Amino acid sequence: MSESYDYLFKFLIIGSAGIGKSCILHHFIESKFKDDSSHTIGVEFGSRIVNVGGKSVKLQIWDTAGQERFRSVTRSYYRGAAGALLVYDTTSRESFNALSNWLNDARTLASPNIVILLVGNKKDLEEEREVTFLEASTFAQENELIFLETSAKTGENVEEAFLKCSKTILAKIETGELDPERIGSGIQYGDSALRNLQTRQRISRTPDYCSRKI
Repeated sequence: MSESYDYLFKFLIIGSAGIGKSCILHHFIESKFKDDSSHTIGVEFGSRIVNVGGKSVKLQIWDTAGQERFRSVTRSYYRGAAGALLVYDTTSRESFNALSNWLNDARTLASPNIVILLVGNKKDLEEEREVTFLEASTFAQENELIFLETSAKTGENVEEAFLKCSKTILAKIETGELDPERIGSGIQYGDSALRNLQTRQRISRTPDYCSRKI
């Protein structure tokens, strides 16, 4: 039996190596912490259907490698992404300092309307913190990003990160800012029935000049 959903959103998880990107994906898909996590080689994939504002949305999530030697491979996955989690490690100043490069890649290579959410992971390791909430929040405001701190270990805010990003995308679809039918939008209709329904609605709103009496 095929899955039923209203929309499909393509998501990316980007950021430096060793910051917990794969653990975030694993917790979101499996609802548990991934103990034996190693560096991603190339790209990992996961998907899950969530309820967003009364709509059923399938998130197709690509977890990209953070190492420089895989950069050319992971860049090819940016094209046609509707949303991205831009992740850094709250206990690693180096990962925070690298955010501008990752953000530039996303905005250059992905859809021009991509929705990006800044994620400070490992918030459970408060005693090892190197990046304050305030400075990350300031970075997010300066770059027009949504911002959350998460813990892939405890699961805190992991679900919320994906849902916040999804709600923003859905809102842009409803206002017409994002068009699921535009190639490269990173959004697809879930089935032909919804597409046909919206087509009929558009037709019904079009004046029928041919039927008017002259």
